[in-house]
Amino acid sequence: MALLTALLFVVQVALAFIPNVELISILVVLYTLHFGRKTLIMIYGFVLLEGLFFGFGLWFINYLYVWMVLYIVTRLMRRYKGRLGWMILLAAFGFSFGLLCAIPYLFIGGIGLAFSYFVSGIPFDIIHGISNGILALLFPLMNRTFERLALQWDTGKV
Repeated sequence: MALLTALLFVVQVALAFIPNVELISILVVLYTLHFGRKTLIMIYGFVLLEGLFFGFGLWFINYLYVWMVLYIVTRLMRRYKGRLGWMILLAAFGFSFGLLCAIPYLFIGGIGLAFSYFVSGIPFDIIHGISNGILALLFPLMNRTFERLALQWDTGKV
């Protein structure tokens, strides 16, 4: 679990120079599908590493629940086997990321601040949604890899 948590952090930092292109979303989906509730430990380990590395700003509050939203939706969809559904989920998550992250601003400064935060991030959310959808093309390959990893994990060979 520590290595998979570190993988989340490493790919986040490695791709940080490309705005809103990330592998975290697809990895959280795959972790959730193959490791179930253990994924929560990996998600919150990742969030803690992000906070320690980048500092604990308001964004940190967002990360405490945004990845949980993806985890819950993935758990609800876990019996789905086609690529298209995962592509739609990942793209929709990217498109809605800014809206989800606007929630704390609603409590801090009201609807005006939350709305302005959301609207100012729309170009980034569009990039995020499109890139997540494109990266979802890797889902079948990555899913097979994680199936083997989960099998090794269950048999104690990892």
